[in-house]
Amino acid sequence: MPTGDWNATSYDKVADPQTRWGAEVLDRLPLEGDETVLDAGCGTGRVTELLLGRLPRGRVVALDASAAMLTQARERLARFGDRVTYVQASLEIPLPLEPSSVDAVLSTATFHWVMDHDTMFASLGAALRPGGWVVAQCGGFGNIAKFLAVARSVDPTFTKSHNFQTPEATIERLRATGFDRIEAWLSDAPTRFERGGPLEAFLQTVCLRPNVDQLPLEEREPFVRAVAARMPEPVLDYVRLNITARKAA
Repeated sequence: MPTGDWNATSYDKVADPQTRWGAEVLDRLPLEGDETVLDAGCGTGRVTELLLGRLPRGRVVALDASAAMLTQARERLARFGDRVTYVQASLEIPLPLEPSSVDAVLSTATFHWVMDHDTMFASLGAALRPGGWVVAQCGGFGNIAKFLAVARSVDPTFTKSHNFQTPEATIERLRATGFDRIEAWLSDAPTRFERGGPLEAFLQTVCLRPNVDQLPLEEREPFVRAVAARMPEPVLDYVRLNITARKAA
């Protein structure tokens, strides 16, 4: 995953697209209301809050690799008390959770930040009980390809720090990890922003974050402005990878 922590306060302000997509993914997760659900990559807890609304008798394990994100999530979800357990961990290592300890896994806008999807799915599968579902969405193959080309036109040394996978490769990984009833598909989600501050804040906080964080402080905003100015229109060509799979009983 990218080095350096997130600016969680900035992310919380700009993450409307991720929250909107997360609500749609949550609608696909079958729940009775008393389950324990792992939110894998909970961020600042905006989607986690919606998830808890569907679990009146249940619990959530809110997991994120970012300490800053978890701090924001704790503040947002404080009213839920001990119905939420917070875990700081990367999805690229075995998770510090008891085997088969969660009934379902929800994840939105996270998997594309994980470079090792084989380990990630194995870790999620170990934490999930047999018969439990993983329902997720992340950046998929072709995600923000036009935007990344613009960024490279400003800085030819720019390299993406994301892992945008195909449905076919994802299905094979899930099958090899012990999942069945697998579905994976791509969906276009072009997203328009207001020129100027709103667009530049989103680019710096999300799309360009790993690269911007490596620049000297005085070069960060000029680089973001240059990329934003070269975009033909203020639209990010998002492509989402949707995943639904059940851990084989």
